[in-house]
Amino acid sequence: MVTRRYDLFRLFGFPVRIDVSWFVVAVLITWSLATGLFPARIPGLTPATYWVMGVVGMLALFGSIVVHEFAHAMVARRRGIPMRGITLFIFGGVAEMGDEPASATAELMMAVVGPLTSVAIAAVCFLVASAAHGHWPLPVVGVLAYLAFVNAALAAFNMLPAFPLDGGRVFRAALWKWKGDFRWATRVAAAAGSGFSFAFMALGVFTLLRGDLIDGLWWFLIGLFLRRASSASYEQVLLRRAFEGEPVRRFMTANPVTAPAGISIQDLVESYVYHYHHKLFPVTENGHLVGCITTRDVKAVPHEQWKQRTVGTLAHAVSSENSVAPDMDAMKAITLMQRTGRQRLLVVSNGELAGVVTLKDLLRFFALKVQLDH
Repeated sequence: MVTRRYDLFRLFGFPVRIDVSWFVVAVLITWSLATGLFPARIPGLTPATYWVMGVVGMLALFGSIVVHEFAHAMVARRRGIPMRGITLFIFGGVAEMGDEPASATAELMMAVVGPLTSVAIAAVCFLVASAAHGHWPLPVVGVLAYLAFVNAALAAFNMLPAFPLDGGRVFRAALWKWKGDFRWATRVAAAAGSGFSFAFMALGVFTLLRGDLIDGLWWFLIGLFLRRASSASYEQVLLRRAFEGEPVRRFMTANPVTAPAGISIQDLVESYVYHYHHKLFPVTENGHLVGCITTRDVKAVPHEQWKQRTVGTLAHAVSSENSVAPDMDAMKAITLMQRTGRQRLLVVSNGELAGVVTLKDLLRFFALKVQLDH
C-alpha cells in the first residue's frame, strides 16, 4: 500500500521523508508524555509545561530515529549499497535500500550500527541528565531522562531476532554466512519475525482483556505491523531474485494503443477508455510521443468540460517519474511504481514510444516464477 510522504530535508545527501502515518504517532506520543509520563515522574508542574515537554520529547525522539537510520544509511553507502533515503512512519523509521547487501558481512555491519547508535544516544542523555540533576531546570532533566530511556528501549526492541528489525537482519546475516543461501536465510529470518508478531498480537489481546486498552492496542498494532513488514520484506527478496537481470522489454506491451493529443476528453472516454478498458494511454502528436494521460486525470475534469478540453492539454509530459527505458532492470521499474504509486509506465527509447509496462504483467510473471521455483 502506498501512502503519502513528504520530503523534509536532505542529510548528507540522503533525503529524509515523513510518512503521513507519523503525524498520528506524533500526536499520540505528545499526548501520552504530556498527560501521563511527565506528570507521573515530575509532579507539581503546570499543564502548559507538561505540554511543552511533550512536544520537545516527541521532536527529540524524531531526531533520535533520524540519527539511528542515518547511521544505517552511512554504513550502507560505505558498503556500496544504494540508498533511496530515510522515511519516518507510524512505528519508527527505515533507511530505504535500493538493493540488497552484497554479503553477510555488509548486512551485519549495516544492521548493528543502528542499535549501537541508539545506545550511544541513550548513554549521552543519561550522563548529561545525571550531571545536570539539581543544576538544570526539572523539565530539561526530565526530557533528557526520557530520551535516555526511550533510546535504550529502541535499541533493545530493534535487536530482537525478528526480521526486518535490526536484530532480524543480524540473524539473517548469521544464517547467510553459515549456509551461503541468501534466500533461505531471508525465509527463516522472516518466519522468526512472523513468530514474534503473533506473540506481540497475543500479548496485545491479553493486555486488552485485562482492561488496559491503550497498551493492549499498541502491542497488537506492533505485532500486526511486524507481521506485514516481515512478509513484505521476504516478498521483496523474491521479487529481486525473480527479476534480477530481466529487462523491461521482456514484460512490456509493444505497439500499445495511443491517443492523439488533438481529440477531446469526451472522445478519449468514449472511443478509447470504454473500448480498450485501459487506465493509461500514451499521447502522440503527428506520430511522436508527447506524454500520457490516465483515467485519474480525466476524472479530475468536470464533465461539462470534456467536450472543450483536449487530451493534449491534460497529458503529462514524459519524465523519469512515468517512463523507463526498454533495457532497464525490471526490478527498478517495480521500485519506481512503488515509489510513485503508478501501476503503468511508458517504455521510451530515444524519445519514442516502445511500449507500456504494467504492474499486473510483472506480478503475473512473478507468481509463475515463485510457483515453478517451489
